[in-house]
Formats: sequence, structure tokens, C-alpha cells
Amino acid sequence: MPFSLRRLLRLIRELMTLPAADDAAASEGERRDWEPPFDASRPAPPISYPITDLSALASRSYLSEASNFHLPFNRASTPLPSPGAPLPPRRRLLVCHDFQGGYRDDAAPQGGADPDAYALWHWHLVDVFVYFSHYLVTLPPPCWTNAAHLHGVKVLGTFITEWDKGAEICREMFATQDSAQMYAERLAELAATLGFDGWLINIEVKLDIQFINNLKEFVSHLTKRMHAAVPGSLVIWYDAITVRGDLDWQDKLNEYNKPFFDLCDGLFANYTWKEKYPRDSAATAGDRKYDVYMGIDVFGRNTFGGGQWNTNVALDLLKKDDVSTAIFAPGWIYETKQPPDFQSAQNRWWGLVEKSWDVLRSYPKRLPFYSDFDQGHGYQVSSEGQQVSRDPWNNISCQSFQPMLKYTGDEVQPPVQTSINFRDEPYSGGDCVTVQGSLRQNAIFSEQLFNGGLSMEDGYVHVFYSVKADANCDIGLSLDLSSKNKGNTSILIAEDISTFSRKKHHHLYGSYVRSDKVESQAPDNQNWVLYRATVQSSASYTLTGINIVCTLKTTGKIDSEAEEDGSSEEDADRSSPYHASVGHISIRNMDENTQFPSAESWVTEGNYISWSNNSNTSKLLSLKISWKLNPGHQASFMKYNIYVEKLTADSNAKASRSFLGVASVEAFYVSDLQVPNEVASLKFIIQACGRDGSRQELEECPKLFLVPVDTGV
Repeated sequence: MPFSLRRLLRLIRELMTLPAADDAAASEGERRDWEPPFDASRPAPPISYPITDLSALASRSYLSEASNFHLPFNRASTPLPSPGAPLPPRRRLLVCHDFQGGYRDDAAPQGGADPDAYALWHWHLVDVFVYFSHYLVTLPPPCWTNAAHLHGVKVLGTFITEWDKGAEICREMFATQDSAQMYAERLAELAATLGFDGWLINIEVKLDIQFINNLKEFVSHLTKRMHAAVPGSLVIWYDAITVRGDLDWQDKLNEYNKPFFDLCDGLFANYTWKEKYPRDSAATAGDRKYDVYMGIDVFGRNTFGGGQWNTNVALDLLKKDDVSTAIFAPGWIYETKQPPDFQSAQNRWWGLVEKSWDVLRSYPKRLPFYSDFDQGHGYQVSSEGQQVSRDPWNNISCQSFQPMLKYTGDEVQPPVQTSINFRDEPYSGGDCVTVQGSLRQNAIFSEQLFNGGLSMEDGYVHVFYSVKADANCDIGLSLDLSSKNKGNTSILIAEDISTFSRKKHHHLYGSYVRSDKVESQAPDNQNWVLYRATVQSSASYTLTGINIVCTLKTTGKIDSEAEEDGSSEEDADRSSPYHASVGHISIRNMDENTQFPSAESWVTEGNYISWSNNSNTSKLLSLKISWKLNPGHQASFMKYNIYVEKLTADSNAKASRSFLGVASVEAFYVSDLQVPNEVASLKFIIQACGRDGSRQELEECPKLFLVPVDTGV
């Protein structure tokens, strides 16, 4: 990206305080795991890394499992909900991730140990996500692709050339038409193999005019190859070099960059544009005005409106001019430690974006639908109400559908507040949704969790949800339904429907469905109660919303004529504390139960097995576990939970079971597992998790058995 004077001075200060290193890498004390002397062919904890030189791109070494042990772990496993679908014909929001140079906590496909690692979760406001860094070929870590794809967001990698080294690379790439096409084909192959959706192309160098035709051929060929290999994919051109070969940011679409725009799917306009530039760009683009993404730098470096907490100033103008936007470096919130904490500041900042730009997408759109509200990090891990790990963790691949909670603003403090809760023990994953505060006895509080767009069918659906609530608190769900012919209605689902129906807000709901308790399978369910309800659906309706609904349990007579503003002293006296949580929501057709293949249907393997000494009482084990279904079996799962049991020679002794982590692909690397000497065998368990949130019973899961070897300790 271009450098303002302030940014240039900042760069000079950084260069004065850091030793020289290739690709702006950090000091030796902060060296990335994939930097030299990193050998990608050797077994090691899986890692995502960029391609930093042209020879590696040309050789296809990244795509060879012989030279890249990490390749299987770097394939995204979650497809887009509608593969091949084009972007919608409206203004769009692109997020360009530029966070601390890239490849931080997110570079570990199996996750890490930082519960406060950076993440995004406001996917309902985003159309395109670009993973950006200043390496030659920035490949999105699969965790970002998995989370974005789940929510219907396309993901792009970045190809960038900068400075003198970048100009040298361009002269080699664009020396001939054949070389330009070859490198375009390499990039298309990378995206198709790793499962992401295209490229941001940033040629940020001055080039002699003799190379421009081949540069145009590169852009054209890449766009055609991407569209063929990944239908619905995108190639977006960054506004830096002009068609004359000058490094001259135009800050808008005009005759100097439009020849590149005409060959691809969009233009990312540099972020130092002026007030009239969006309107000028829209006029130049004609019927492609939504393919113009006007840049906004959240750090505020000469950006229109100043970025930071005033990013909405630029958004408001772009909305009025009806063009798209590219928000650059929203990690500013995290990097600058905006108060009071990252979770609150991120919600506040994106709340301002939503207020300006509106909600762009809705979910659920198809069944089954499942969310445990997991943001991909936390301080513990639970599975179906049972805590399986007390260790802090992060893994963005574990994100489930994110609730669309509204930021109310500092000036508005509702009597109860809904938030993502990481501290209480969750039902599943690392967090839950908690409502707490105080409620009047006669009040019902409701807040939307999901803005749906699901076309219903004739028949019945099962709704499952888990609840943990104080003794005096009731909590349920409501489903908003819309029909062109029959109007709008809402169905309230709760265990004690009389508590809700007797109160003054009963007219808000067209019908009530009682939910029944489901016996818990977990020996320690942490006071979570699982409910199931059966709801009749009709093809004439669309599910437009899923809401959490809260009230206090009835004590005495309810005055249905009470004033709804609750201003009377009597109402105030009848307020009581409220605290309740929802752990997950699952909606599926009645005949849509996940069928898990038997353990015998799988082939499991252990490779790269390595034992080493640890102490006089234990050994260390590293290995790659892989699994696949036998021919003739087909199934698709959301993820896999990996456990290990350490068995001793004493048949009466209880096996020690440990949760190792989550696999998004059919492989998992175990690194330096401590094995006490008394352990006679190890049993690794691979638990498949269905897309409706169901999990295979551990006794029925595929397993890998391993006998420790004598290391000579």
C-alpha cells in the first residue's frame, strides 16, 4: 500500500530499530516458524506460510506433499454455501486483513494456546475477505477460509511486488507472454488446491512500458483461469501502477487504471481519495460500479474521514454514492489496544459500521443449522455439556455461525445485556450467549441472534437448544416467519409457555410450542439442560429471524394491563436479577439425523512416528494421524475432535482420556505427547462432528492403537 509521510516516518523508525530481514520479518527473537532454517519437508506441528520468492512459485514446491509436509493441513475444508455464486448486485464491503505482518496465531492450522488471539466475527457485514501481508504470495491460513466460507464470505490471497526487489520480480515475470501466463496459472492452481476464492493483485512498482502488455496478459489470464478452476472466484486489481507503467496511485477508477479493471473482477482504489472520487469512479465504471471498492485505512493514514472511530464518515459518503468499499487493517482495534478490551471495542467499532452500511447477509439459509456461538478462542473446551479441556486455546476454524448481536452504544444501557460469555463453562466449544441484568416481573426481553433467510418446507423441524439459568429465570427462543400471502408471525418455543403467554407481551407471538427436556448423555453437564421442540413448518413461509426470549418465572398474579413503559414504582419494586445462558441452537428436518459410519468403515494410519526421551519416568511421542472412509462410504463432517487414552497393564485401572484438539481435515499431528513409562498402549480416538452439531459416540468412533517403544531411558 502507498506510504503517506507519517507512515514513511514510521517505517524509517522501524528500520532503525530492527535488523535487516527479508520480507519485513521480525527480529531473530520473534522469528516466524516458517522462516529459514525452516524445512517444509520435515514433520512438525502444521503451519501456514507464504511463498517468498519467484522460484518457489514457479517450481510448484508448495503443492508437493514430498516437499511440503504441511500441505494437507492447509487445505480449507469448508465450502461456500453456494459455490460458484457471483457477488450480489449491490454495494459490497471488502475487508483487507493487514494484521501485524500476517501469519501470527492464525498460522497454526490446528490452533494455538492464546485465548485472546485476534479474530473477526462480524461476518454478516462482509462480502469479501482478503488475507494481506507484504510477502510475495500471501496464502490465507485455512482457518480464515473456513470461518468466512461458513458465513458465505469469499476469501482472497494477495500477490504483491514492492520496492526494487519487486521491480526485478516483475521484469522476470512479464518478460514474455508465456512467462506471464505461467505465473498466472501457478496462482490459480494454488487457490484451487487450497480452497480459497481468488487474488488481490498489487503491483506496487514502476515498470518500463515494454512490460505492460504482458502485465495485462497476466491479469487477463489469471482471471480466466480462476473463473474456470473456481467458479464464482475473484481477481481484484489494486490501484498503484498505471497503464503507462508509472507508480502513481489514482485514488479512483479512471483511464489510467481502467484497462486493468476491464480485465478482472474489480478495483481496490487507494485510500487517499477525495470527496468527489467515489462519484467519478461510479461514472467511469458504468454498470460495474459495485466492482469499485473505495479504500478506507482504519489506521487513518490520510484516509477520507480519518478512519479509526470515524470510519463511518467515509462509509456514509460511499453509501450515498452507491459504490463498494475496501476496509484496510481493521486489526487497528487490536493492535492499538482500544479500551476497554478487544471484545468490547471490536463490537463497538463494527456496530458503527453496521449502523452506517447495514447488514449485508443473513443466515441460516439452509438446514441443518447449528451454532454454539464459538468465536474460535476461549479459556476451556466443552462438548455437549461436558468440559473436555481446561486449557486456553485459539482456532478460528472452530468458529460456528456468529450471532448478530447489536451494539447499543455507550449512551443506551438496557436493563439486561446480551453478550458472548467466555468465563462460564460453555455447553459446547469455548463460549455461550449470556443474558444478565434485571427484569420486571411483567416484562419479556427479546433480542435477535440470527437474521435468517431460510425458505421453509411443508413438514416438521426439530429445534434443539441448551440452557443454563438461575432458578427464577425462564429463557426460550422465538422464530420469526414471513410470508407474502399470510403476513408475518412468530413462534415462541419454551419449556413453560404459560409463563410467557400470561404476560402482557403475549400478543407478540402467533403461536407457542412447548419444548421438552432431553436426558443428558454427559456425566458432568455443568447444570446445562438440553431441550427439544417440534415445529410445524410451511412452504409458504421464510424463517427470517431467531431470537432469544427472556422473562422471570411467574410469582403471584400478572397484571396484563400494566403500563409497558414500566415507569411505576410498583414495577420498579418488582424487578429482580436475571442471569441465563443459551449454549447452542440446532435446527434440522425431522428425517435429517446425521448418520455416522461405523468404526470399521474407516481406515486409520499413524505415520512419521517419533519417540524420544523426556525423563526417567516418561517419553515424548510425535506422529501424524490420518483417516479416511473405505471405498463405498460417503460422508461429510464439520470437524473432528481428537482424544487419546493412555492404557496401563492393569486392566482394573481407569484409562486416562485427554482432549488433544480439533482437526478440520482428515489428518492431525500430535507433537511431543508426554507418555508415562507405565503406559502399555495408546488409543487415539477420532470423533466426527455432524453439521447439525451432533457427535459420534466415542465408543463407536474410529481409533488408532499404538504401543510405546523402548527409548533406552
